[in-house]
Amino acid sequence: MQEQSLSKGDQRRQAILGMLKQKGRVSVQDIVDTLHCSEATARRDLDMLEQTDSVIRTIGGAIYDAYHTAKEVSFEEKTSLSWVEKERIAFTAASLVEEGDIIGLSGGTTTYLIAKQLKARNGITVVTNALNIAMELADSDGIQLVVAGGILRHKSYELCGPLTEKVVESLNIGKMFLGIDGFALGQGLTTHSESEAQIAKILIQRAERTFVVFDRSKVGRVSLFSIAPVASVHACITDAPLEGPLQEELRKRDIRVYVAK
Repeated sequence: MQEQSLSKGDQRRQAILGMLKQKGRVSVQDIVDTLHCSEATARRDLDMLEQTDSVIRTIGGAIYDAYHTAKEVSFEEKTSLSWVEKERIAFTAASLVEEGDIIGLSGGTTTYLIAKQLKARNGITVVTNALNIAMELADSDGIQLVVAGGILRHKSYELCGPLTEKVVESLNIGKMFLGIDGFALGQGLTTHSESEAQIAKILIQRAERTFVVFDRSKVGRVSLFSIAPVASVHACITDAPLEGPLQEELRKRDIRVYVAK
């Protein structure tokens, strides 16, 4: 009786959740083949399941989060977290940008604040895959703005996917300012989104120097998807001194740590 009271969509999503629990991971094509629905319907169902169940969307499918990993927080929600600290980090980062620089800004609240700091500057080029950063700088006559287009992730305003990757692969960035969700000694730089991790890897590869920007809450945190090892970083900009084995590893690798005041 309970199953009969469910809509066709609810029954389909329950079936998808059952597949995820059994296999751990499913692709959109798996759902299409098993449940005889369209790709658009399968993607829409996965998006809905991500909001209500232990499901994490990936490129082309989803995985089952049996351990209830911390869910991704939207940009709007992040604006209420450590905002003052992030403003200090952004000020320090902006002080490292000089006229003539070609810089990169990934998505994130801290990198968005860097963009606000740079808004009145002249003679710099900014490469970004974040729609909100592009809009912030759109009316800045002194800044040449390069936007890597692609598929929009609504939670972060980042543009990702093959189109974005193709654009970034053709660019040369001097100073890359990269926002992250986690920074740990063993796991390195991590993020909640598989597609954002992929574009971040390419941004690092195309940059001469990578500055990773993060507040103290990200230290020791590990998110689901790896971006790069600690060794890929040229400098860190944060709001508190790093300590212990992580600090020692950065010192050994001559990775500078800027502590925002």
